[in-house]
Amino acid sequence: MWRLDREQAVSLLVLVLLILTCVCAAGLSLQMRSDAGQELAERRDLLSRLEPRMRADTGRPIAAPPTAFLNAPTQGIASAQLQAYLAQLADLQHAGLMSSGGEAAKRDEATDTIRLQATLEMNMKALRAMLYQLESGTPYVFVDALTVQPASATAGRIIEDPTLRATLSLRAFWRRGTP
Repeated sequence: MWRLDREQAVSLLVLVLLILTCVCAAGLSLQMRSDAGQELAERRDLLSRLEPRMRADTGRPIAAPPTAFLNAPTQGIASAQLQAYLAQLADLQHAGLMSSGGEAAKRDEATDTIRLQATLEMNMKALRAMLYQLESGTPYVFVDALTVQPASATAGRIIEDPTLRATLSLRAFWRRGTP
């Protein structure tokens, strides 16, 4: 029978531990791969269930309606259309349009982006109605920033529905149309 000295026993023990470590690492790797495959299958299944909802009856992706965009031959005319649309909404809400003007597009924005900054005076009810119409109507207009402050100092008096000065930073998209 073989008798191992101390050095051989330690070497054999280290070898057994190394083999166990390799087996455990391989098993853990296979388990992680199996989990990743299962998660991928679940996500593909979810995607396959969601894709039909995003397609119209014709099988094509649903596109925004043409009225969602400002239709103008130039960006300047599209900006004027957005200003006219804002003036029309302000008039419907009996709001005073104090000023409006185009803003420069940001560097990382698409070239079809129209920016506008406007200052209006109106009460809170009119402001809520106007914001709702801007964000839910067509053309699609996004309110990027909103600053609201009282239009005049009330000197400690409480007014039930004060006039507010709202500064809006708006963004819309245009498509090049025919002149």
